[in-house]
Amino acid sequence: MKRDLKIYFFSLLLAVGVVSCTDLEIEESDSIISTGFTGLADPSSTVDELYNRVRGQFENQGNRHSFMEVTADSHIVPTRGTDWGDNGLWSSLHQHVWTPEHAFVVGVFDEWGANQLFASQVLDSRSNPTAQNIGDASFIRALSMWTILDFYGQVPFRDTALPSSAVPEVLTGQAALDFILNDVDTALANLPTVGPQAGDANGRASVAAAQFLKAKILLNKHVTLGGSPDSSDMAEVVSLVDAITGSGYALQAGYFDLFRDTPDNETIWSLPSGVGNVIFNGLHYNSLSQGGGGWNGFATLAEYYDMFEGDPNSNRMEVDFTPLDGQEERRGGVPPMGDGVLEDSQVGNGFLIGQQYAADGTALTDRAGAPLTFKRDFLDGDGNPNIINNDETTGIRVIKYNPRYGAFNGHKIIFRYADAHLMKAEALMRSGGDPTAMVNELRVLRNATPIGAVSEQDMLDERGRELFAEGWRRQDLLRFNQFTSDWLFKAAGSVNNDTYKLFPIPASQLLANPNLVQNPGY
Repeated sequence: MKRDLKIYFFSLLLAVGVVSCTDLEIEESDSIISTGFTGLADPSSTVDELYNRVRGQFENQGNRHSFMEVTADSHIVPTRGTDWGDNGLWSSLHQHVWTPEHAFVVGVFDEWGANQLFASQVLDSRSNPTAQNIGDASFIRALSMWTILDFYGQVPFRDTALPSSAVPEVLTGQAALDFILNDVDTALANLPTVGPQAGDANGRASVAAAQFLKAKILLNKHVTLGGSPDSSDMAEVVSLVDAITGSGYALQAGYFDLFRDTPDNETIWSLPSGVGNVIFNGLHYNSLSQGGGGWNGFATLAEYYDMFEGDPNSNRMEVDFTPLDGQEERRGGVPPMGDGVLEDSQVGNGFLIGQQYAADGTALTDRAGAPLTFKRDFLDGDGNPNIINNDETTGIRVIKYNPRYGAFNGHKIIFRYADAHLMKAEALMRSGGDPTAMVNELRVLRNATPIGAVSEQDMLDERGRELFAEGWRRQDLLRFNQFTSDWLFKAAGSVNNDTYKLFPIPASQLLANPNLVQNPGY
């Protein structure tokens, strides 16, 4: 059962209205079509709307987030009874059997495509944008077009100088990257330079955010174009991260404190997006009463959890979060009783496995009265491994934003310095350097054992440990050529099948725009 589809459907309806008009018969009575775009009276208000749209898009547990996490080994949404079935909406992502009609396949294309049109209207000279308007709109257009390019391999571009009835051109490969990177450079020339803890509350981008985005694009460039990483691109990734460091951003101790609504030195760009979805989507109905209780959906695979140091079958910690089972800080743990902050529960941090507790230390139960013990395995009513017909307690749950600090606080981290730090380490590795010292700098800070020598697998695993549930896992697996690898419940026909490296173009878009071509295999 998915309880917050209303955000998605609202965004979808709005985006369809903006983007999909080319498949409608053009009527002369339609003043927007017949007149064409002539400029915005108030480009600043459209920039505000752009940020509001992006905020909602990152807030949604479906669409982009599910494309990055549920399609990977990091998240799974099993069916428990009739809950979360949704006609295969979630399970098809994890199993790699989605189709062009999948709601998120349609929604992502529509939403992020609409961003491009709004941003282009701001950037049109007839709108008389300010330098700040240009910086913000260029940043969001680059992010939006790159998002579509990354997921679909081709991105429509509607030129506001052309008649509204004109069919958008479609950019692919190097031409698409050149356009997007030019936007990033325009953003760099017009956005403000701010350091950590400054200006983060308003959710606006800065020079550091644009530098981060450019580094991310270049690091993934060889996936977009095919072939091997270019040494000059890797050198630029290193230079961009060094520039972010030079602005004062740095690694910070206290891993789970980073995801509170408080200033820190690691957050490069955050949005005032609510974090309730990523809190409640995995908690059990009886985990707490706050917000009406959990939704008992999202979990992680035991194989992902096992990447972290600690006892594989127990993940306990003291009320003050001191680990009890030899786990590294990032794996978090389950306290045996409350700390006085949450009235009815004691939700742990990180990965929740085993018995869960009420605030007074009483062992919680599921709705049938059985112990509420989150388990490693996904078993159906017959005791067989299955993604459907699970009971209420299967699956290790994930908590990164803790409800004790506000279940609906608007503070969703999008770009973080630890990610930039690991991007630099990876760029060094891909250009023949040794990333071991950089990786171990982070591991020591997170109370994990240093690694003797960092391999490609170590680098991928370290990104998985540091950045779990932050919306990058699919991209990381693609970059290390592991997205098509086998994992629990992936469909046999999808293993090592390159079809699923890209998502299909929605059928409605193919009809509306003959310049689009369906991706191979669909």
